[in-house]
Amino acid sequence: MSFKLDRKFLKSSYHITDLKLCTVRLNDNSKFPWVILIPKRNKITDMSDFKSKDQILLMKEIVYISKIMKKLFKTSKLNVEKIGNIVPQLHIHIIARYKKDASWPFSVWVVKGKSYNKKLANSFIEKIKLYIKKKR
Repeated sequence: MSFKLDRKFLKSSYHITDLKLCTVRLNDNSKFPWVILIPKRNKITDMSDFKSKDQILLMKEIVYISKIMKKLFKTSKLNVEKIGNIVPQLHIHIIARYKKDASWPFSVWVVKGKSYNKKLANSFIEKIKLYIKKKR
């Protein structure tokens, strides 16, 4: 059975690249540098649903992308979150935060998001892709 991405991700994010376990997507909120890692496994809603091999791989990919986000967006603070109340499919948010961002020090969900225009989204995606290629 091939991997099925929840339709809500197709509407609210852009594909960046695929890692061994996860697909990496840009969240469509230009107020924050924000990516989402979604394991390419069906019917997984929590990390505890994985066998230990995939749990370890997921953690490695979270740390790998976190380091890239931290360096690329020159921030000392990241929010790494797994919530899944609206979209139950397992996904991890990695968000670069700044003391002067739109919702500091509160959650990114307390402010209304702002969608990317196509040009800015493509630019952002290419920037992240390039950095991921350099790090591989």
